[in-house]
Amino acid sequence: MLRLFKNKIFILVSITIILLIVMGLSSIQNGKINYVGDIFSTILSPFQRFINYSDKKINDFFAHFEDIDKLRKENEVLKQKVYELVYENEKLIDLKIKNEELRRALDIKDQYSTMDMVGANIIAKDMGNWFDIFTIDRGTKDGIEIDYPVVTSNGLVGRVMQTDLFTSKVISIIDEDSSISARLSKTSDLVVVKGDRKLKDQGLCIMNYIPADADVSAGDRVETSGVGGIYPKGILIGTVREVRQRTNELDRYAIIEPVVDFKRLEEVFILKPKTINNNETSEGSK
Repeated sequence: MLRLFKNKIFILVSITIILLIVMGLSSIQNGKINYVGDIFSTILSPFQRFINYSDKKINDFFAHFEDIDKLRKENEVLKQKVYELVYENEKLIDLKIKNEELRRALDIKDQYSTMDMVGANIIAKDMGNWFDIFTIDRGTKDGIEIDYPVVTSNGLVGRVMQTDLFTSKVISIIDEDSSISARLSKTSDLVVVKGDRKLKDQGLCIMNYIPADADVSAGDRVETSGVGGIYPKGILIGTVREVRQRTNELDRYAIIEPVVDFKRLEEVFILKPKTINNNETSEGSK
């Protein structure tokens, strides 16, 4: 309908131009100025200007919508490109995370080269926000036994406390029933790191039996001592957050912040003694 309107305007303009040409020619043939033609032109002039103005506005109007349509199409193309870039970025992030996990797994394998390492996913945990006691998807069928140490790439998590065929329960170092023979990394002074009912809700544990002459302060690292037969020596437990004094001035204890985030555990590694295969045994006996 708009095209028809534009065609009518074009026809009207064409007729007006033809009339003006005819009138001009007639005036020239008569050899005198045709005042009637001048009057007619004067009368039609406002209409011509209106027609020209209207035609321009109509063209501008349609050009505006053509621009909008063009912008809309360009916007759709850009949106699609953004979606593709977001998807590619997510893939790259996933690859980066997987590579980081593999790298950390290799680091752990190197760190505990004297032991076999079994990866496990956490599939359940006890009530509460903290992973003080939780269940993993590895059991006796995977060679898991009670008291096997459990770690992450950061440090000590705890130990296996119960096993079934397909699953196992782990008690973490922040649970009040946990007790670990430990040492201060910088001095090798022996201490005991225990879980505490109150501190557990903050993801912390307590360090007791600090020797009276031990040099200990905030920021000191604490690791397993290797004494007791459960945990290998040198597994990082955490850092000293604060040293406190009991009623006896020689009796000090410290608050320990574990290196493991017990609010966001997803995967762990179980350490177990290396198994010697038959080939290695036979070669060793020769």
